[in-house]
Amino acid sequence: MIELKSAAEIAKMAVTGQFVGELLAELRDAAAVGVNLMDLEHQARRRIKERGAESCYWDYAPSFGRGPFRNVLCLSVNDAVLHGLPHKYVLRDGDLLSLDMAVGIDGWVTDSAVSVVVGTPDPADLTLIETTEIALEAGIAAARPGGKLGDISAAIGKVANDAGYSVNLEFGGHGLGRTMHEAPHIPNNGRAGRGMKLEAGLTIAIEPWLCKSTDKIKFDKDGWTIRSADGSRTAHSEHTVAVTESGPQVLTRRPAEKPATSRTKQPATS
Repeated sequence: MIELKSAAEIAKMAVTGQFVGELLAELRDAAAVGVNLMDLEHQARRRIKERGAESCYWDYAPSFGRGPFRNVLCLSVNDAVLHGLPHKYVLRDGDLLSLDMAVGIDGWVTDSAVSVVVGTPDPADLTLIETTEIALEAGIAAARPGGKLGDISAAIGKVANDAGYSVNLEFGGHGLGRTMHEAPHIPNNGRAGRGMKLEAGLTIAIEPWLCKSTDKIKFDKDGWTIRSADGSRTAHSEHTVAVTESGPQVLTRRPAEKPATSRTKQPATS
């Protein structure tokens, strides 16, 4: 069942979205060579607690996971793209990190993800990330009342395919609002003019993710972390979007990003 949200309810989601956007930007800028993934996880836990928010990931137990997810972030490095289980790993020069989080405040949820290279970036990695971001913006632009769900999928898929990337359809975007995952499912490729009609009040997470040289994936033994089947680099970008009469409203926009080359851990000062 799809629940259309009122303008007042979308405004409440926007409060959550602002927090998610700001925290993701903070974590993105904290990600640097020499930083442990668990430092980012604990930083997020602390900020979520301070805000009086609730992580949608903590104790999440879908059919594919191995036991409840006991973290507030998904942190996926290099060939890992989705559901990366935070662990004691120190970021290295050139690592590509995807950060994904979903949070609820006062019963309203938003979800967002961003990818970044720490240290010295490989131009191919920056192109991969940029493609997911362009695809995300294309999908957002297609989220207009009167359109069809397939318009969003087709817009994402065209950007990916034009850039030479193949698209996996096993995981994609989704509805959300009162919970993290609601109908409808939004594939990252499809046909324009097909699928359900988009109506004002629909709130969705649009999330292109790409592997550099394959559309096949594999799971780690932890049951959570999803990687490219061939070990190639991956990237993931996501925003929560409300379909409104005046057009798409992005609820999880982040402050401007710092240059990738600046993300090197600074030495402590006395």
